[in-house]
Amino acid sequence: MIGQKTWIGEFWKHAVLLLGAVIVILPFYLMISFSFKSPAEIQSISGGFFGAQEMMTDQFCIKEGKPVEQCTMRPIVYNYTAAFSEAPLLRYLMNGVIVTVSIFIIQVIIALPCAYALAKLRFWGRDVVFGLVIFCLLIPVHAIALPLYIMLAKAGLTNTYAALIIPWTISVFGIFLMRQFFKTVPDDLIDAARMDGMSEFGIVWKVMLPTAIPALLAFAIFSIVAHWNDYYWPRVVITGDRDLMTPPLGLRMFKSDLDGNEYGPMMAAATVIVAPLVVAFLLAQRRFIEGITLSGMK
Repeated sequence: MIGQKTWIGEFWKHAVLLLGAVIVILPFYLMISFSFKSPAEIQSISGGFFGAQEMMTDQFCIKEGKPVEQCTMRPIVYNYTAAFSEAPLLRYLMNGVIVTVSIFIIQVIIALPCAYALAKLRFWGRDVVFGLVIFCLLIPVHAIALPLYIMLAKAGLTNTYAALIIPWTISVFGIFLMRQFFKTVPDDLIDAARMDGMSEFGIVWKVMLPTAIPALLAFAIFSIVAHWNDYYWPRVVITGDRDLMTPPLGLRMFKSDLDGNEYGPMMAAATVIVAPLVVAFLLAQRRFIEGITLSGMK
């Protein structure tokens, strides 16, 4: 009887997990599938995963005055060609790399010393400071968006890379995560470094940083995904210069550049934008889980 109850419990657990996996994967499945199909197949939800791949005419090519023979191609080629030719997609991707990498590097430079001080140093008010870090985790970005925008506008920094980077250079989540990881590092290791004459900043960068690689990779996934996919803030501070648009904002402008039902090129562009994040997560998956697990030990 006990074995039967255990089997039933395991069945329902796996059923719920399988249902959750389907719900998560289905949008990605449709996105990739639509990027291979013609508009008619997308509208009718037909043609299987790759579609029939029947030859179709590129209307943008014809508008440029080229012969119909040169403007006929298969949907998979047409969609991805249009994604790069009808919008500066490479520019959007480059902007995304510049913004996300810059934010992450500055966040690490700030978060590591702060986390080390909160985890390993003894000073008056340390618990109060850590409490403020926890409190800042509760503040939604939308609550401070207007003051941040006014500050940047007064400084003349809107429509610049600085407007996209500066507000996010201090990550309270990064400080909290690294602090939790540093709590697991033995104090004897730090005492040995001090006996060797190493300064506190030297300990941070030469001792704590190498041990914190798993936690840093976990934080990198959170930070890069959040800012790569951010649509709200770039939409606020980038109002006129299309050359500064990040991938999600650029995808919206790409949609406005196309006729209403050109979902194939849109899905192709979305696939190109999402692919780097999926690949990065799959490569760092083991270290990501390790970093999250170790950060929660204390």
